[in-house]
Amino acid sequence: MVGFSKKTMRDVPLRYKTVLVRADYNVPLRDDGTIADDSRIRASLPTIRALLKDSCKIVIISHLGRPDGKPDEKYSLEPAAKRLAELLERDVRFVSECVGPKARMAIKRAPKVGIVMLENLRFHPEEEANDAEFAEQLAHDSGAQYFIQDGFGVVHRAHTSTSAITMYLPSIAGLLLEREVTTISETMHHPKRPLLAILGGAKVSDKIQVIEKIVAVADQIIVGGAMANTFLAAQGKQLGKSKMESDQGQVIGEIYAAVHQKVGEKYVDNFLVLPSDVVVANDIDSTDTRVVSVNEIPDDTMALDIGPASQHRMTEAIKRAQTVLWNGTLGFAERPAFAGGSAAAAQALKDNTETILIVGGGDTTDFVINWDEHHGDSFTHVSTGGGASLDLIAGNKLPGVEALLDG
Repeated sequence: MVGFSKKTMRDVPLRYKTVLVRADYNVPLRDDGTIADDSRIRASLPTIRALLKDSCKIVIISHLGRPDGKPDEKYSLEPAAKRLAELLERDVRFVSECVGPKARMAIKRAPKVGIVMLENLRFHPEEEANDAEFAEQLAHDSGAQYFIQDGFGVVHRAHTSTSAITMYLPSIAGLLLEREVTTISETMHHPKRPLLAILGGAKVSDKIQVIEKIVAVADQIIVGGAMANTFLAAQGKQLGKSKMESDQGQVIGEIYAAVHQKVGEKYVDNFLVLPSDVVVANDIDSTDTRVVSVNEIPDDTMALDIGPASQHRMTEAIKRAQTVLWNGTLGFAERPAFAGGSAAAAQALKDNTETILIVGGGDTTDFVINWDEHHGDSFTHVSTGGGASLDLIAGNKLPGVEALLDG
């Protein structure tokens, strides 16, 4: 068992305390300002409910979007505060500042057991600069006795609300952060076998550390998405107008060398499985699609999803697996015409109820949650962190976790 090495909410006396909670409410918004996907807010509910049960005054901080260090109404956290209030069925006081007299007085006047949400941290350039003075002001104006890090999606960054803040308040992990780190670490260190990794998305170059780590731990790897195009191109396949990275030949060679060393030349293609057929079209907006072999991709088309034969091989592998690590959609899944491979993976994983599943990466998480009518609850673990989950899988230290009190 991989233990969690940092102090958690069970390790300190939180009852009746004021606590500053870093959540990750970086939720997608529609054009009218309403929330398109509230899964990150839902994921924070166990921590908030536990703090309410402990009669805490909860001060929530987060960021949303990229407002470039200045106030921008379209990135306000007020919609997140309203949605949290609806989910909890209780009042959440929203304050249009995160530091200063207005924030300080609103927190002071709030009920002893209740919730205050402060405005977007990234309305201040100091947030992303990991600024000590800004951290001290946040700690002081919140009136908090403890800082609780529960924003797993941001702990791979050393920002004020993940790193510097821990110099001014005793800092511990929330329930979501603890669950994310423990689940992913346990899966990487002591997986139930066979472990199948499904890798998609656009770029090999963005995930080289992750791929190297997965080659070492997996029993089989299935590659799809534009990432598969880069592997196929390195084998000399002609891929028409398909998206790929033409400068990754050496990296692909190193990956294959690692696979060869692990399983031997005879089993390389059984261990690292590429698509045998793909869905092609002239462009991403086309509905005129066809299925072709990877050896017969027309010059004027793009490979935009894995084909039926590749889907079948993948779903059979999922049926055999005891643990599945899925990162990256298997086609251009934003378009229904090219979401077939990703949907087939999701359905097979939902059907295989004995499988431990780790879904990591923003695009994969968004796909699974929108595909699943239960907001991803049909699956073992749908991670709330894109870059953070990848860094953890790769074995990298997470600054926002390292900064917490040791357990």
